[in-house]
Amino acid sequence: MYNCRLLSVLIYKVHYSGGSGFLVCWRTKLSITERGQMDGNKTSIDIQGYYRLFLEKVQKVIKDPKAFYGDMPRSGGLVEPLIFMVAMGVAAGIVRAVLGVLGIGMDASFLMALASIIIVPVCVAAYGFIGAGILFLIWNVMRSQQPYELAFRCMAYTAAIIPITVFFHVIPYLGSIIGLVWTTYLLVNASTEVNHIQPKLAWIVFGAICVVLALTSISSELAARRLAENLYIQQHRIGQIDKMNHVSFAEWPKPVSS
Repeated sequence: MYNCRLLSVLIYKVHYSGGSGFLVCWRTKLSITERGQMDGNKTSIDIQGYYRLFLEKVQKVIKDPKAFYGDMPRSGGLVEPLIFMVAMGVAAGIVRAVLGVLGIGMDASFLMALASIIIVPVCVAAYGFIGAGILFLIWNVMRSQQPYELAFRCMAYTAAIIPITVFFHVIPYLGSIIGLVWTTYLLVNASTEVNHIQPKLAWIVFGAICVVLALTSISSELAARRLAENLYIQQHRIGQIDKMNHVSFAEWPKPVSS
């Protein structure tokens, strides 16, 4: 504990010499191990403040994506956006589990509904890395010089809408299209604000991709529904055959005992 206090004094000296950024970074780490007093104030982890900033970030992405991407830091690593994306995946998984338990939008057992709390965040994280790679390639084709990290950050924060779009997926066909159009809108804003791409060009490129993905989604959902209907018909026929065989066996004459 003495070492922590000594390090705190050294860090404050760095602050007075102009190293305020270093001070902020290490003060956060010290707050985890030290609960003593420093300059008359108790150090602690501001969980509520972090949660409030997290919600403000979600609200800003949804309400004003242009301002959000305009103010978004261009660097800082992948950890923070990855945590944001996984948290949104957990929230979406909980929403999906509740809908599944209530029998809304999906036919699944209770265990499958609970498993979505784990499966959805993993899928969202994979979506972020793969989607960021595709976005990075699209931007390169559009003469952008931004690194993969920035593409990942832009893609990760589009996950803010996933818990909401889960509700829309209850609507056949239309739900997936709403999610695609909304994501396209966010990516257009990211492209214009971060890469300074002309809005018209961004809408043409990402709009065309959205149309292709929407048609693919509709055809896939149609195929899945047809497959489900065929499986139901086959199961019904097999059940009828088993029932007929059971009745026929019951009607066989019993052997006469001597």
